[in-house]
Amino acid sequence: MNALKFGPGLIPAFPSPRTSGQAPTEVITQEAGIRTPSGPSLRVNPLVREGDIVGQGAAVACLRDAPQVQFVAPMPGRVARISLHPGRKLSEIVMFHETAGDVVQHKRPDVNTPAGLRNLMQTAGMWPWLRRRPFGGMPSTGESPAAIIVMAMDTRPFAPDPRQALEGREAAFERGLQALSGLCDGPVFVCQTSGTDLCAPGVGGGQVRVVDVTARHPLGSAGFQVHALAPATIETPVWDIHAEDVAALGDLLATGVLPMSRLVRVAGKGLRESRLVRTQPGADLRELTLRAVAPGAHRLMSGSPLDGHEAHWLAPRHRQVTVLPRAPKGKPPHWFVSAITRSGLPRPVIPTAALTQAFGAALPAVALVRALGSGDDETAMKLGALSLLEEDVGLADYVLGGEAHLAGLLRAMLDRVRTELAP
Repeated sequence: MNALKFGPGLIPAFPSPRTSGQAPTEVITQEAGIRTPSGPSLRVNPLVREGDIVGQGAAVACLRDAPQVQFVAPMPGRVARISLHPGRKLSEIVMFHETAGDVVQHKRPDVNTPAGLRNLMQTAGMWPWLRRRPFGGMPSTGESPAAIIVMAMDTRPFAPDPRQALEGREAAFERGLQALSGLCDGPVFVCQTSGTDLCAPGVGGGQVRVVDVTARHPLGSAGFQVHALAPATIETPVWDIHAEDVAALGDLLATGVLPMSRLVRVAGKGLRESRLVRTQPGADLRELTLRAVAPGAHRLMSGSPLDGHEAHWLAPRHRQVTVLPRAPKGKPPHWFVSAITRSGLPRPVIPTAALTQAFGAALPAVALVRALGSGDDETAMKLGALSLLEEDVGLADYVLGGEAHLAGLLRAMLDRVRTELAP
């Protein structure tokens, strides 16, 4: 990693070929996978059968404990496969694209009331696009946040610029912000890079506030903005949502149709050329990288090089596809060499400037890493861990060489706290 500048955060540099063209191309993949967002496992009831033809935006599954929260088809298509884990937990629903399919127009009740807006967002399939902190996952149906963070910036490597995703959709974005301000009594923060404000003054009756953030990672991660602007606690949850999804909410309110297109960047060292595309949630990563992958074994990841994972489908909230060369398998070291070079105890965390900057100089990095490593949940909570999720510590894990496994430690801590303390 090359850190180009120091200050709050870092600018990690990963090699990737240049993007072909400036304007994004429209790519609707022939297959798509519908999955639940990351977070606690969700039990669902399928609302369709294999072989059914459904329109874009049609409900294909709902939460078993909250039937009004629905998962919808990202494109018109035929249901090819429904896979459930034990306990009726959704693994995936695979669809084949039907070019002449319908687009569902949702009924719009009185969305001027919080109850009416919630009902529309839940039945139209938009509720899973919201993410709560602490613990992650979508909010419960009746939850009210202390604040909402709208991420109109993303500092992860290869991330597309949300400003480009909002070009020509300024009115829809402001309409969505106005609606979100009715879901909570607290502020709605729009986090953006320095430049022209993305919304006019007075939107949401002054409840919407624009915040300029430096363009260094991880300050463009939602968790660090939650920690800086409205720290999440067990009693005061905070939601975050991507700016492009806010514009989609504005279009839904105006037309009754939820747009199923998002700006996605396809990049990485394993490509011959990078791409900027508009595609649907759950898109087939193999088709998005077709004829662009360089020869040789590679890793196809949904997400950034810092926090992505190998996948077949574009994850519900991801807007990046990363292709990296797969390292060749080497000969495993002799057992005695492994024994003397790897201790059973966790390796000590060495305080460095890079580690501090990997937490944006916003949290006491070494103390937090040690609290997570030792299982000291109380100290981790006091240091701000409840505002963070796994993706927020991706850069710190990278700076530590992957030896600390901070994402797993943070998730284990959040799961323990939720089990022991959450109502």
